[in-house]
Amino acid sequence: MTVTFTRAVDRLRSAGCVFAEDEAELILAESAPEDVDRLLRRREEGEPLEQILGWAEFCGLRIVVEPGVFVPRRRTEFLARRAAAYARSGSIVVDLCCGTGAVGRAIADLVPGVEVYAADVDPVAVRCARANLTGALLHAYQGDLFEALPRELLGRVDVLAVNAPYVPSGQIALMPPEARDHEPRVALDGGPDGVDIHRRVAAGAGVWLAPGGRILIETSDEQAAMSSAALADNGFRAEIAVDDELGATVAIGQA
Repeated sequence: MTVTFTRAVDRLRSAGCVFAEDEAELILAESAPEDVDRLLRRREEGEPLEQILGWAEFCGLRIVVEPGVFVPRRRTEFLARRAAAYARSGSIVVDLCCGTGAVGRAIADLVPGVEVYAADVDPVAVRCARANLTGALLHAYQGDLFEALPRELLGRVDVLAVNAPYVPSGQIALMPPEARDHEPRVALDGGPDGVDIHRRVAAGAGVWLAPGGRILIETSDEQAAMSSAALADNGFRAEIAVDDELGATVAIGQA
C-alpha cells in the first residue's frame, strides 16, 4: 500500500522526530514507493535520516553517508570554512579524523586546486571518504591519526583540519539514540574529559605542518580552553573561534 505524506508525517511524529514534515518529504522524494514503508521503519527505529537517505547536506554539497558511519554535523561547516580561509590553490590540506571526508571535500570545493589528504581509523568512514573525495588531488587513507598519512607530507601541511571525537566517555550514554546506537563509538568518545584525542593530535602535529601552517580542531564551548591549552603546550600560537549561529567552536593553532 502506498504511504501518503500525511501518514508518513504521523509515523515520524509518533517516533519523536522533531522535523517530521521535512523528513517525510525527503524520504518520499528520494525513494521508490515500494521502499517508503521500509525506510520509515528504519527512521522510527532511530537510525539517522542521513544514513537512510545515503547522503547528508554539508556546505551545500551532497556527502555520501553509509549506515554505521559518523554523520557530518552542520556545526562542522564552521571548521571547514575557517580551514578554507587559510588555504589557497596548491595548499596541502589534511582532514584528520575525516569521517565521511565532508570537511576535506568542502575545502576542495571552496578552494579549487588544494590537495586534500583525509584519514580515519574507521574503514566504513574511509570508504565513504573515498566516494566523496574524487579527483586527482583528493586522497583518503585508513589508520590511526598521523600514522595513516604518507611520510612525504612531513613538514609540508599548510592546513590541518581535525574533527576528532570530543564527547567525554561518561556522557556517551546521554547522547541521542541515533548517535550512540548508530554511529561508531570511536567517532564519539574523546576520553574521560573529551580532549584525549586533541592532546594526541596537538602533540604530533608539529612535524607535519609547514612553517606558518595552521591546525584547527573542532571542540565544544566547555572544552575549548583545554583544546586550546593542548595546542599552546605544544608550541602553537593558540586562539579560539566561535560561531554562535551554528553553535560551533574551533581551537586554532599556528606553527
